[in-house]
Amino acid sequence: MKRLLGGVIAAALVAGALAASTTTAVAAQATASAPVLSPTPYQGWNTYYGLGGDFTEDTIKSVADSLVSRGLAKAGYDIVWLDGGWQADQSRSAAGDLVPNPAKFPNGLKPLVDYIHSKGLKAGIYTDAGPYIPGKCGLGSGGYYQRDADQFAAWGFDAVKVDYLCGIAADLDPKTVFTEFAQALRNNASKRPMIFNLCNPVTSPDWGDYPESQQSINSWTYAPDIAQSWRTYTDVGFQGDIKFKDVLRNYDANARHPEVVRPGAFSDPDYLAPELGMTDEEFRSQLTLWAVAAAPLVIGSDVRKLSDTTIGMLTDPDVLAINQDKAAVQAIRVGAAGTTETWVKRLADGSRAVVLLNRGDSAQTVTTTSAAVGLGRGRFTLKNAWTDKVTESGGVISAAVPAHGTALFRVSAARGVPGVPHVTAGIPQVTAVGSDAQPEGPAPVVAGGDTLTVAVAVRNDGVLPVFSPRVTVAGGTGWTVKPLSKAPAVLQGGARTTLSFTVTLPAGAAPGSASLTATTTYEAIGHGAQQQVTVLSPVVVAPAPPSGTVPLSHHQWITATSGWMSPTIDESVGGGNPIKLTGTTYATGIGVASPSLVRYYLGKSCSRLTGVAGIDDVVSNVGPDGGTATFQIVGDGKVLYDSGTVDRFTPQQFDVHLTGVRVLDLVVGDAGDGGYNDRADWATPTATC
Repeated sequence: MKRLLGGVIAAALVAGALAASTTTAVAAQATASAPVLSPTPYQGWNTYYGLGGDFTEDTIKSVADSLVSRGLAKAGYDIVWLDGGWQADQSRSAAGDLVPNPAKFPNGLKPLVDYIHSKGLKAGIYTDAGPYIPGKCGLGSGGYYQRDADQFAAWGFDAVKVDYLCGIAADLDPKTVFTEFAQALRNNASKRPMIFNLCNPVTSPDWGDYPESQQSINSWTYAPDIAQSWRTYTDVGFQGDIKFKDVLRNYDANARHPEVVRPGAFSDPDYLAPELGMTDEEFRSQLTLWAVAAAPLVIGSDVRKLSDTTIGMLTDPDVLAINQDKAAVQAIRVGAAGTTETWVKRLADGSRAVVLLNRGDSAQTVTTTSAAVGLGRGRFTLKNAWTDKVTESGGVISAAVPAHGTALFRVSAARGVPGVPHVTAGIPQVTAVGSDAQPEGPAPVVAGGDTLTVAVAVRNDGVLPVFSPRVTVAGGTGWTVKPLSKAPAVLQGGARTTLSFTVTLPAGAAPGSASLTATTTYEAIGHGAQQQVTVLSPVVVAPAPPSGTVPLSHHQWITATSGWMSPTIDESVGGGNPIKLTGTTYATGIGVASPSLVRYYLGKSCSRLTGVAGIDDVVSNVGPDGGTATFQIVGDGKVLYDSGTVDRFTPQQFDVHLTGVRVLDLVVGDAGDGGYNDRADWATPTATC
């Protein structure tokens, strides 16, 4: 009874939260002054991440043509947006008008806008809310708001992105200047409706020490009443270099205030970034999260070069329907934050879009319930938005989710004859390597000759039974698999079974990334044979362990991450500078920015690791802010060394025993104050093996 009551209360709280966010949005809409120019999130393309400032009239025409020919315009991506780089070197004439770059746009911007309109598309342009300050921004509208708004409208633009680079450089109040710019756009002489994308990317400590009132995290307090969208955090990455961890960072910041989102006013976590550094799986996750966030969908990549796979993702009708749902509700998280999470978006027809998110580096089965997402109890139809597969559940919503992946379901009440049972075919899980238990979470690390114990759980979440469930497992070339258990003849609704296997790698297994694949088959009443394939990836096949007394930085790592750029060998992160701590230069080491993890395979062959952990002297070239970190040495999931907080003045020596350690992690944290200017070094890390 207590469990049932808890579920009812949880469902009521979720339903109440979703209803309250809608009620708040409607009330806010009644008093809002910004016009509803795009009742659902606008879509389009922007030059910034894919082209930088290197674009011309011909480039933009070519992209516009591609938006049409590749089906993106038909799918709703209809704004062609010029970011910074369109302006002349002397961006304003003596008369005070903005001037396009004559080499890039010899005919001016009006003919280009006319061409974009002739393709059935809209045109967007960029400026900054501050005054033009050379070296701080490419152009600025400070002091010319009405003049520039009139000029953009006269050129025929349909959308304006207003940045804050020179705004922050001039120490302006963003609420004041963005409100003035919004008024100018609404009062343009041509009376042309123009979408206002308010873009304040300033965050602390990433940009320095600024009061909250000047940061992007404060825009929600005023932007919904003056703009069609507002940036909620800093840039999602760098030009040509977008990382999944930063996508998650921006999504989390964007999720803080769903109550202010409403038709025509949307939180903006920045642009979509396919093929700019993320895997296909990671980009699918970004698009999934942006879709349920009711975020504007603006492609940052060069659409002319995108693969057909990416175009297929961008134009998926079920995913776009969730983003474009007329209720314009932003998803909220239900349950705890963690490596796996559930996010739910209420849709206009009363159904729910449910995201099962796996932030981790190893595949996981992620589960929630209909009650937890505010739908109560009963039978429910689950449509997988990405695969189009339709199943029926008795209330459990579950999926095998790849590392950095998502599952997206549209969940609604089921009616009539029961459908295909929703069977969750588990991902193969490595539970042990030899006699050593495998910790949950990290990707398993194995080596040639190892024997793995692998488990696959299969659960019937439907109402009807399924018959003759079978599981087969396959690994890499030459891997041998032996079953250890037998599947039942029938798997009743709500029941589960776990099947075990041993998997042995050949002695000469090549180092690299491998996978384990489970194929699950079963019979569904009235629907015949069903099959699911789930993959554990990556399974890391390790290189040979170190031998002798060696600089660990010169040994091949398994994986290495850095909060900024990429880890560097024998140099401070970013390259170009030797590793240097309080005036002492070290010939060997690893340079990273927090947060960071560098992983090595030792294979129980090493006994000791010595070295110095500290903040590189190069931080003083940046300034006095930041420059604090924590250093941990972790063996097989157990912390062997913890530095505590280290600043630029106090490097710490370490001497750690490694006997019996298979996998070694060098971990750098931000010491709780953010990663600004945290350039950390593992200096002269010497392994005795």
